[in-house]
Amino acid sequence: MARTKTAQHLALVDQTISYAVASGVLHQYTEDEGLNGRTITVRGMEVVNFGSCSYLGLEQDERMKMAAIEAIRKYGVQFSSSRAYMSIGLYKQLEHEVEKIFGGHAIVSPSVTMAHLSAIPVIVEENDVVILDHQVHTSVQMTAQLLKARGIKVELIRHNRLDMLEARVKKLSQQYRKVWYMADGVYSMFGDYAPVEEIKSLLNQYPALHLYIDDAHGVSWFGKNGKGVASTFMGGHEKVYIAASLNKSFAAGGGAVLFPNAAIADKVRKCGSTYSFSGPLQPASIGAAIASAKIHQSSDLPVLQQRLAGLIDTFNTECAVKGLYQPLTTDTPIGFIRVGDVELTLEVIQRLMRHGYYVNSAIYPAVPYKESGLRITINNHLRTEDIVGLLECVKFEIPRVEKKLSQEKESFVKMTQRHP
Repeated sequence: MARTKTAQHLALVDQTISYAVASGVLHQYTEDEGLNGRTITVRGMEVVNFGSCSYLGLEQDERMKMAAIEAIRKYGVQFSSSRAYMSIGLYKQLEHEVEKIFGGHAIVSPSVTMAHLSAIPVIVEENDVVILDHQVHTSVQMTAQLLKARGIKVELIRHNRLDMLEARVKKLSQQYRKVWYMADGVYSMFGDYAPVEEIKSLLNQYPALHLYIDDAHGVSWFGKNGKGVASTFMGGHEKVYIAASLNKSFAAGGGAVLFPNAAIADKVRKCGSTYSFSGPLQPASIGAAIASAKIHQSSDLPVLQQRLAGLIDTFNTECAVKGLYQPLTTDTPIGFIRVGDVELTLEVIQRLMRHGYYVNSAIYPAVPYKESGLRITINNHLRTEDIVGLLECVKFEIPRVEKKLSQEKESFVKMTQRHP
């Protein structure tokens, strides 16, 4: 019996990830007794960490550490109750601080994924239709499957193709009450932005169009008080719903959704499944998040943002000087250098680790199979010389790995021709 498309997809994912794990690239563990933010030890090798999404480097800030410790001292290591029954008082303070930064009406969840699962099935109703950007985060795409199970129509459009979006909105708004577009503020693999100004123009032009935007990678390092890409350009819009991460650059834990009005936020509190039927954030994470929110509203934040911007500029300049191919050059802290197929990418990463550098792999299913590459995240723990050194090694190793694998394939072909 022929396998279904889902079975074929899962088999390819399993094969690809298994190969990456066996290569020592995925599912690894640090071996350090303590972390400094800049380096980690993996398989006995101390390497500079270009895989962290804590872009501002706040996870090592003493104020946040002390806030987490103080919360544990006061409230214990957990407050074990569904929020439908009872929430620790720190939650109210955190949601207030989040609203001061981002605007809107905030609900904080244990993660951005849990926030999606709570909010999206409530705000999207039976006579609505959903359009997903092809590269919107997997957590949004996963939540959309719950909508499809209810019979709600869900479509995909090509990445950032607002001409296609407008054409679909024109057609679908004749049949459906609301047309939801779901996208990321900053996309997690290539580091490119959503075209927020153009989306806002479409929102103002088409009454049926509504936006749900996951800005997990766009907050803290961007905008006044770190409000992020989406809130900077579209915060306060009556048809915009914004998800933000309190992890990553915020460096604490959890996620939040910012709703345009109190009534819909209250409805999600009452009806959101993961709000009522899952565990809460624990005191240490909430305490750290409150401390982070206060840092975001202080004079320290622009200094941290400026330092990161300088490192990102160094990365882009060095890539250009060294002729390293970036499909997109942006000023976000996520860099992507295209390598080619999975085997080549994993071999390059292994060699970089031996040089003393760790980078993330961008391989299937996160990117197309033949478009694999190096996902390099920039954070404030890094130094200029780290970036220069890494990219020198990338430039050195890619052609050597290409040559090595080409020779191996050529030898294999010759061997099979001799021994059919």
